[in-house]
Amino acid sequence: MQVANFKDYITEDKEEKPFLRLLIITDEPEEAKTFHTADRLKEECDKLGYPHYLFKLTGGYTTYENGIRRFHNKDDKKGFEVGAMTVAIVRGSITRKDSWMDFVSILERANATLVNPRTTINMCADKYRTALRLADYGLTQPKTKLINDPEKVNDLVKESGIKFPLIMKTLRGSKGVGVLFVDSERGLDSIVQLIHKQDEDADLLVQEYIKTDYDVRVHILGGKFLAAMKRPVIEGDFRSNVSQGSKPQNIELTELEIEECLKASKAVGGYWTAVDFIPSKDRVKEPPFFLEVNSSPGTEGIEDATKKNIAKEVITHFAKGENRYTVPTECGFKEILTIKPFGELISKFDTGNSGMPVIHADKFQVEKNNTIRWTLLDKTITSKIVRTEEISVGGLRDYEETRYVVKLDVEFAGGFYKDVEFTIDDREDRTPILLDRAFMKRLNVMVNPQRKYVITTKYSID
Repeated sequence: MQVANFKDYITEDKEEKPFLRLLIITDEPEEAKTFHTADRLKEECDKLGYPHYLFKLTGGYTTYENGIRRFHNKDDKKGFEVGAMTVAIVRGSITRKDSWMDFVSILERANATLVNPRTTINMCADKYRTALRLADYGLTQPKTKLINDPEKVNDLVKESGIKFPLIMKTLRGSKGVGVLFVDSERGLDSIVQLIHKQDEDADLLVQEYIKTDYDVRVHILGGKFLAAMKRPVIEGDFRSNVSQGSKPQNIELTELEIEECLKASKAVGGYWTAVDFIPSKDRVKEPPFFLEVNSSPGTEGIEDATKKNIAKEVITHFAKGENRYTVPTECGFKEILTIKPFGELISKFDTGNSGMPVIHADKFQVEKNNTIRWTLLDKTITSKIVRTEEISVGGLRDYEETRYVVKLDVEFAGGFYKDVEFTIDDREDRTPILLDRAFMKRLNVMVNPQRKYVITTKYSID
């Protein structure tokens, strides 16, 4: 008889491998240079063993059957299932069509992790909105002026204090497209007139021209610095985009530059972003001049320059559950809350409560068989006691008490939630239901403090 080795008797708890389903969204043709990033993400997914799907916006569609949401390419009936395990990375110029952006909204409602969320994509797609947001965070930028009156373009430039030569940009554009170098008033007039001939509603941006030999692109991932590359200005041009032919190099950033880039990424609400800036003369002491924030960073150039596997780092980052997120639904004005068997109930959110939801019963009585008999709004029911909780009541009251925990089914804002835990007390003079932060997290909702918020039994606003 063969005796087993001692090691065969040893059991160890093995960490579960993080898991995700990657959806790559793009409108770029496969032969395009910019398709490079989609290919790199697919390649690393294959190595790591994660299922993935390249969703092409042109011809793509979505279905919802038997509680399952799927994304389909043209002529692909099987499609790709999406949900809470899905990380969707948006590539390409998705803002070109509202119908394409609707795919992002659908994914957000399916509890997928969006890289990046719709709000971030929209903000980064509009250079003026980005500039305003960066200004809110106190970040340094070239002098900037919005031109919304073609007849007064030179007067507006003079008012701004921007000198010639200057940079003019369309509000939407990427890869250096839609960025022009203008050296005179006459040249500015001609360009603006030409653009407005094509689109009379076009708004334009003029910016101070800061002469430089290079700019810097910085990748920020999950609120942390990931990588940076130096992009020399193309010979005979003023641009430094890799897509236009710039040859990137590795660069070591100063602490100040990193800190400012983290702020810029946070300003637009990004999770994986590329921040572009022109360095100041004294990089250690003076902040850089920010040009834009890109919500669809590419791996082309930066992986070669830094020798970092950016695609792998992005995938492994979002594979971890703690790094995923869902976009909460913003509650507003009035919402309906239904708790079985009571029906529709008036409640309120307590965003300062980190305990658990509370039912303020009219009265309750603990029974011998580990149940609690309680009354709310003249209806009496008996519930099984799940456990007891020691609750610290803060504020002026400042005391501790033991409360009984029960489970109830809840409907809220179009969703059904089974076995939601509540504690019960008998403060009948309070709002019947008090909902806490944990409940908000489970329902994935948030409250905008600038809007009136009431949970009610009526949809109509009084």
